[in-house]
Amino acid sequence: MIKEIFYLIKPLIPRSIQIFIRRKLVKKQLNKYKDVWPILEKAGDKPDGWLGWPNGKRFAFILTHDVELKGGHDKCLRLALLEKELGFVSSFNFVPERYNVSPELRKELEKLGFEIGVHGLNHDGKLFTSKKIFDERAKKINDYIRQWDAIGFRAPAMHHNLEWINDLNIKYDLSTFDTDPFEPQSDGVETIFPFIVRNGNNQNSYVELPYTLVQDFTLFILMRERDIKLWKKKIDWIANKGGMILVNVHPDYINFDNKNTGEEFPVELYKDLLKYLKEKYIGSYWHSLPKEIAQYVYNHYDKV
Repeated sequence: MIKEIFYLIKPLIPRSIQIFIRRKLVKKQLNKYKDVWPILEKAGDKPDGWLGWPNGKRFAFILTHDVELKGGHDKCLRLALLEKELGFVSSFNFVPERYNVSPELRKELEKLGFEIGVHGLNHDGKLFTSKKIFDERAKKINDYIRQWDAIGFRAPAMHHNLEWINDLNIKYDLSTFDTDPFEPQSDGVETIFPFIVRNGNNQNSYVELPYTLVQDFTLFILMRERDIKLWKKKIDWIANKGGMILVNVHPDYINFDNKNTGEEFPVELYKDLLKYLKEKYIGSYWHSLPKEIAQYVYNHYDKV
C-alpha cells in the first residue's frame, strides 16, 4: 500500500526533493543492512545440478542498460560505441510509451551487435498494482515485444511478480536482484545464478537473470560514491563463487561531457568497471548478451 501511495503522489514531488529523501534513507539504512548488502553470502551457493559456464569459464559477465527518458535515449549510441571500442556488448531496454523510441537507433544498435529489450510500458510505477492493470498493459507490452523482435523484459523500478511476468512473450526477465534492500520492492531472489521460472502447469517458462552489482543510480547518485570500490568488491566475490556478474547502468545518468550535475556521474567510472574486468580477469569470464545466457540456461538446465 505504501508503494502505491508513493507512486500516486510522486509526480507532485520535485525531483530534487525525491533524491534528497532517498539519499537520507540510504545513508540511514547502510549500517542496518551491512550483513546482507552488497554481499549476501548465501546468494553464492550454487543451484542443484549446476554444471558451470561454457568452455570452462569461471563466471559470466552481462551488461544491461535501462533507458529512462529521452535524454538517456539520445546517449545510447555514444555509450554503445564506447563499449564496442573496449570489446563489450550490452542490451538496451527502452520504455515504449514514455518517449519516442527511434526505429533507426534500434536498428543501428542491433547492427553493432547489441540487444534490444522492453522496459515496462510507460514507467509510472503502476504495472503491478493489480492483475487487471497488468493484464491490460501486458497486451501492449507483448505488441512491442513482437514489433521490436525482442525476447527480454525488465520492469521499471525493479517491481516484479514472477508469476504474472510469465504472461509476457519473453525468453528472459531482468526485474530482480540477488540482494538490494534499497529498492522500493526489496525482496531479492538471493542468488547470483540464473534460474528458470515456470507457470503452474509448466507450459510456459522464462529465464530470470537477477542483477548482482549495485545499480549506478544507487551507487553514484544516492550514495555519491566517487570510485568503483564497491563494484570491485562484489565482482571479486562473484568471480570466486563462479556466478553471474550482471549490472544495470542507465545512459540517463552518465556524464560524457564533464558537466557539473547532481544527477549524473562521470563516464570514466563506467569505463573503470569495464577495464577492471578486462584487465584483472582476462580470459576468465564468459561475456554475453542476456539472450545468450537465457538460451544457454534453456539448453543445459531446462530438464534439471
